Amino acid sequence: MSPDRTGTTYRDAGGRGRLRIYLGYAPGAGATCALLGEGRRRAEDGTDVVVAHAETHGRPGPSALLAGLEVVPPARVPYRGTMAEEMDVGAVLARRPQVALVDELAHSNVPGGRHATRWQDVENLLEAGIDVISTVSIGYLDSLADVVEKITGAAHRPTVPDTVVRAAGEVELVDLAPEALCDRMARGHIYPPREAEAALASWFRIGNLSMLRELALLWLAAKLASDPQRYRPGGHQPGSGHARERVVVALSGGPEGELLIRRAARIAARCGGDLLAVHAARPGGPAAADRAMLAAHRQLAKSLGGTYHQLTRLTDEDVSAALLAFAHAENATQLVLGATPRTWLAALWPRTNIRSRVICRGGGIGVHVVTRPASANDPFATGSGRGTLGGPAR
Repeated sequence: MSPDRTGTTYRDAGGRGRLRIYLGYAPGAGATCALLGEGRRRAEDGTDVVVAHAETHGRPGPSALLAGLEVVPPARVPYRGTMAEEMDVGAVLARRPQVALVDELAHSNVPGGRHATRWQDVENLLEAGIDVISTVSIGYLDSLADVVEKITGAAHRPTVPDTVVRAAGEVELVDLAPEALCDRMARGHIYPPREAEAALASWFRIGNLSMLRELALLWLAAKLASDPQRYRPGGHQPGSGHARERVVVALSGGPEGELLIRRAARIAARCGGDLLAVHAARPGGPAAADRAMLAAHRQLAKSLGGTYHQLTRLTDEDVSAALLAFAHAENATQLVLGATPRTWLAALWPRTNIRSRVICRGGGIGVHVVTRPASANDPFATGSGRGTLGGPAR
């Protein structure tokens, strides 16, 4: 059950609070206004609501909505010779409201606070039985950060694990036509005039905003499709035994692993499937640099809701055999591989590399061969060839 507009709140079994998130696709789309607007409606209807943290950035709209709401004073934390203001989790827990409004879920706290990230602060509130309404932009979702960076040309850091957002009881897209958003930017409602002019001349264009909006819609549709509580036509209810897609991504320990994991996670999300990352080591195990890289890949896979697996084999031939054995044992339906550099030898004997052996000896598993990063002009492309294990990729 979801929160309603009458001030009634619903908590999960065991007294855990409910999380509701407003998802934005670009600055100024209105997520903070939606957050504060709902807070005002609930307060007017008798719900005990506090603002645990809100970023108005001096904008008149959010500032007007914030006026009159109870605000928990921020904690002041020493940082680099000054005092930074962070959400005071202890004060919110002591105040114990029914609902806490927490803007910018992906925010990174300054060192010295209770947690490193705001989403961890929110977890504390939920565990205490406090309902939380929050906001996040798609650029800060782990699985989409690389695509959004290619569209905007700016890295969005820090990111929040997709699992945190997917676990929310409700995620609502704050939708606004790109044309209207550009108009708001031009009128100075989002950034100061000089910054607004620079944004409009670079990535804040209707084409880019349309791609970001579509990306947000696709992510949200994938979340709804994978929701275990969602009714499925044809009688495939949760627990009915209806088979799930299972996407395996093969990792070598190289820097391309992050791209492969994110690509596999998006494929899994679109089909409501499971993500499994696997590394098959060669003799002697990975080098120190590769071990560090694999540790990061393990963490990324888990943050995207997947699992990580390590296999030990002896030769290239064993690597392909081990990967296939793992994929079949896990009932994988799709496999994501990175393209290996082609040499004149590989061109003459294409089955000599691991990728070709896996494709030729598979047996019915769909394969995605990632050959290039997605470009800014094609952010939704998988950047891969698609084939079936058991025949050449087409």
